[in-house]
Amino acid sequence: MQEDLENRTVTLMVSSSKFTGRTMKSAILHFLSYSKHKVQEHKNVVPHGKQSVKQLTGQHEGVMNLPVGDDVDMRAFDRVARKYSIDYAVRKLPEKEGESKYLIFFKARDKDTLMAAFSECAGNWKRNGKEEKQSVLGLLNMFKHKAELDKDRAVHKEISR
Repeated sequence: MQEDLENRTVTLMVSSSKFTGRTMKSAILHFLSYSKHKVQEHKNVVPHGKQSVKQLTGQHEGVMNLPVGDDVDMRAFDRVARKYSIDYAVRKLPEKEGESKYLIFFKARDKDTLMAAFSECAGNWKRNGKEEKQSVLGLLNMFKHKAELDKDRAVHKEISR
């Protein structure tokens, strides 16, 4: 079977008065575009997951939208959307007074799936929010202070002996 895979070849016939590298390049590009078109025609694949708004609305199903702010973690949303097989598209709205917002278009099989996905996303956004994170400098200062206390404790321990 391995030999069968290794011995597959493609025959490409080009008619030209002068065969150059540029002619060969254009012939290969035409062949690749033709084969890609044939594969897509054969499969008739519907895109899933993140896609453009045009692709999402072109599927002729109900599309809903939701405005969200800057603080949304899109990676977390993408992970949850893939888990619940939700098709979505993101479009950035024009900024108003320094605040940029996004509009998420989405569709799923039923509303229960959407509600479960958004409740999980909301839980992730609350846990990973900026207000709960401590600053790195604050943590460093805390550890420095603890190290100084440990040094003082060690010095006092030696003196008391």
